[in-house]
Amino acid sequence: MPRQAPGSDATTRHLLSLCGPLPERPRVLDLGCGPGRSALLLAEEAGDGAEVTAVDLYGPFLDELRTAAAARGLADRVHPVKADMGALPCPDGSFDLVWAEGSAYTIGFDTALARWKPLLAPRATLVLTECEWTAPEPSAGARAFWDPQYALRSTARNLAAAQAAGYRVLGVFHLPGSDWAEYYGPLAERVRALAVAGAGAPAMAAALAATREELDVRARHGHEYGYTGYVLRPVTAGDGAAWPARPETPADVAAVRDVNLAAFGTPREADLVDALRADVSWLPGLSYVADGPDGSVAAHALLTRCEVDGAPALALAPVAADPALQRSGAGSAVVRALLAAARERGEPLVLVLGHPSYYPRFGFVPASRFGIRAPFEVPDEAMMALVLDDSVPVPAGTIRYPAPFGI
Repeated sequence: MPRQAPGSDATTRHLLSLCGPLPERPRVLDLGCGPGRSALLLAEEAGDGAEVTAVDLYGPFLDELRTAAAARGLADRVHPVKADMGALPCPDGSFDLVWAEGSAYTIGFDTALARWKPLLAPRATLVLTECEWTAPEPSAGARAFWDPQYALRSTARNLAAAQAAGYRVLGVFHLPGSDWAEYYGPLAERVRALAVAGAGAPAMAAALAATREELDVRARHGHEYGYTGYVLRPVTAGDGAAWPARPETPADVAAVRDVNLAAFGTPREADLVDALRADVSWLPGLSYVADGPDGSVAAHALLTRCEVDGAPALALAPVAADPALQRSGAGSAVVRALLAAARERGEPLVLVLGHPSYYPRFGFVPASRFGIRAPFEVPDEAMMALVLDDSVPVPAGTIRYPAPFGI
């Protein structure tokens, strides 16, 4: 079996790209490495001279990894270690990148976030994939399989758990269906081969039966659950200090207009903010600014009331940063603070029309996944939704924007 969970080399590379620059000769920890597909790729592509410590409890997997590493000239940079990922013999702050594709479930998502955090060096990154519900209301058949063995959650709840555990989200990536085929294809072949050879011992027969059930559930209910990759970095004292974000005050109105004028180069967005401020869709406390080091307004983000098929939601627009401070983190800081404020108010859903390479870092996914559509033609990947409270059913239908949007 080349993989022990859904995944692919393409997904490993994409998640690695979301980590941003790594230190020279990064120290990498691959947890639940199995036969080492990801460990080998990370050793080759995580950076010049990357040192990978690959951990698993199953000795034959580690032997297979040693052989593969030697064959690829990586024996001096891939170090297999037989250990329990929940009780690692590693000093705190030992790694620049901790990697766990498909293995966090063995100790649980929340436990993994807590136990692996001390292993991270300053500015280090944790990457893990987690199986979770993709359907707003999973069927009884899907729950009958998953609930007794592992309590799946939604992306919204796992994002909230990561943030509550003291991480900021650098990226979120929903693994494609082809990643399941890379796992289940060889697994199904293995099951067929063992069935032809005979089940043998009762334990083997039980294992084969359980695997057949898993394959059957995936065939019937695969549209209801999937794997999601999370790229996380612990929040440090300096993260918040650089761009403290807060609700706007009357004294900020002129500065908010100036930031929007500067960011977009036309008065359209600045005029929109002014019009929304006078509209019934305006929600006091959901217009946020990020303060620069000199006390000036560095960035602004706004949420106003919209609807989806008559159900209340929030529209995130506009988001603006001083052009001199773009790519500094000011825009991300104000968006994160604003979304946290909306979640604390009990708002269930946020919608945004924006760049598909930017907003997924906050947890946004294509709105079409929920049957939500814009009232105009727009690329599917650009219209996005973020579920803040998955206890509230997500409405399907067409978005109705506030009147000042002119839609």
